[in-house]
Amino acid sequence: MRSTLMKTLMLTVIGLSLVGCANMTTQQRNTAIGVAAGAAIGHAVGGNTEATLGGAALGGVIGSQVR
Repeated sequence: MRSTLMKTLMLTVIGLSLVGCANMTTQQRNTAIGVAAGAAIGHAVGGNTEATLGGAALGGVIGSQVR
């Protein structure tokens, strides 16, 4: 039961976040993608909150510079 609830909640959050990206500029969208990717990679590498936040910050900066 709990697993089904978590999956439903995650799908809802993902769906709502995609709707929120509809009016973004290209730079804003690239920044958001960079933040998400950086956070995922930071957590995979470091496995703690500091690594996740550092990866998100670095990914956001890199994503904002992509043309």
